[in-house]
Amino acid sequence: MNSDRLIDSLLLTFCVALGVNLGGSLLGSLGAALLHRPPLKTMVELSGELKVWALIAAVGGTFGIIRSFEAGVLGRQFMGLARQLLIIGSAFCGAHLGHVLIKSLEGYE
Repeated sequence: MNSDRLIDSLLLTFCVALGVNLGGSLLGSLGAALLHRPPLKTMVELSGELKVWALIAAVGGTFGIIRSFEAGVLGRQFMGLARQLLIIGSAFCGAHLGHVLIKSLEGYE
């Protein structure tokens, strides 16, 4: 795989994880407001809970990653393994950035 495709994949994964976290938190806070619950508090709580799901959604499921991980370790294909680890790291960074952005709103009450 060439580096342009890897960068495209990393950026797409990052943005999907960021979007899942931000979108889920924002829409969840709308639901909280409709139920007369504190929307900002709910948004921050949801953002923390959605980090894992944003990572899973961005990676596209865990079974392909586990299969690639197993093939990389057992088949000694370390470049494929490194690529998968970079993609997982990119998804984690996107999900975490979404959480940090939502958490930063907490100080503006």
